[in-house]
Amino acid sequence: MFSKILVANRGEIAVRIIRACKEMGISTVAVYSEADRDALHVALADQACCIGGPEASESYLNEKQIISAALLVGAQAIHPGYGFLSENAHFARMCRKNGLVFIGPAPESMEKLSDKAVLKELIGSTGLQVIPGTKALPDLEEAKEAAEKTGYPVMLKACAGGGGRGIRLIQAADELEENWHQATGEALGAFGDGSVYLEKYIYPARHVELQVLADEHGDVVCLGERDCSVQRRNQKLIEESPSPAVNDCQRKQIIAKAVEAVKKIGYVGAGTLEFLLDKFGNFWFMEMNVRLQVEHCVTEMLTGIDLVKWQIRIAAGIPLNFTQADIPMTGSAIECRINAKSCGTLKMLHVPGGPSVRFDTCLIEGTQVTPYYDSLLGKLIVYAKTREEALRKLRAALCELVIEGIPTNIEEQLSIIADDRFVSGDYDLTFMGSR
Repeated sequence: MFSKILVANRGEIAVRIIRACKEMGISTVAVYSEADRDALHVALADQACCIGGPEASESYLNEKQIISAALLVGAQAIHPGYGFLSENAHFARMCRKNGLVFIGPAPESMEKLSDKAVLKELIGSTGLQVIPGTKALPDLEEAKEAAEKTGYPVMLKACAGGGGRGIRLIQAADELEENWHQATGEALGAFGDGSVYLEKYIYPARHVELQVLADEHGDVVCLGERDCSVQRRNQKLIEESPSPAVNDCQRKQIIAKAVEAVKKIGYVGAGTLEFLLDKFGNFWFMEMNVRLQVEHCVTEMLTGIDLVKWQIRIAAGIPLNFTQADIPMTGSAIECRINAKSCGTLKMLHVPGGPSVRFDTCLIEGTQVTPYYDSLLGKLIVYAKTREEALRKLRAALCELVIEGIPTNIEEQLSIIADDRFVSGDYDLTFMGSR
């Protein structure tokens, strides 16, 4: 096992990783930008290194600075969290070259799976249905040809990263050029990679994803599904597990296929297979995220399995000590993302408590929300034996959560979970657009 890990991230996920390491007896090193000098993750870590200016390109995306910091402090491994460099094969390769363990899949695996065409071919050979789409598109003209061949409407998506960035819905040909420039520019700014691909738009549908863990000894488990259909501009707002749209028979079948697929592609680490679930109950494979998801907490609350700790163990070569039959999937877990609506300085924070209530955050008194990074302030997650009880618990927790000095979306989240469609579980990706 590692004795020292550098956390190459910020915000609540950096705090989450540092806490997991502390519980495992592992020393931690935080890196931070000039804008994050007083951040919680910096205070919690055993050591901290400033790696550059406030812009992500100057700091959290600065591969050389992060590697140098790790070598300087004698870290053995780097945990990238999610976003930033978490799906960057070049960075993972740099870690290996410098004798550092990248806590995630091998760079060869990331490179293979980053090719959407190759991935879909591999996944399709396992019996899973894949959404028709293209490889990375070299230019606008080829995108126009591909869209005409696929048939409108289509989705234009960034090849790198996640978090809803670099994604555009295109209903007709006259919308393509403007959206092309917007999507490629947004992808380049967010991930340092402006490449995009195109796929058929399936409508209406729900966004359902499956969490997997795979070790280097060939063992794979699936920790059930998450429903992430409540989104605005491709940014998830609420996630729940299990999905109210998936019955036990469907769940058993899709889990078996997901495990088979992950084994076939030889994946190692924590990963997520993302699907669209259509109105006929068909799962359409979209992509695989080769990292920890923002919403991993929902799965942890439902199953009791710590995904961050298992990421670290798997990277250290430790085999999974449980099988598919050991995964508990009873009850209901729901997560609300608490986002800042604008910049501000935290004046007061009150966090709700009680059994099976969790708030993952980086907030402390005086925390400043700047324009440099994602607006996520924290994630409020609850668990209960039934979905009805979980919704009541979530409402109570949201009402108790107080964040002063920073405008938030707490009131909006209360409105969403009170909506009859959400209460009944009868919602899809059009939910926010129809409110």
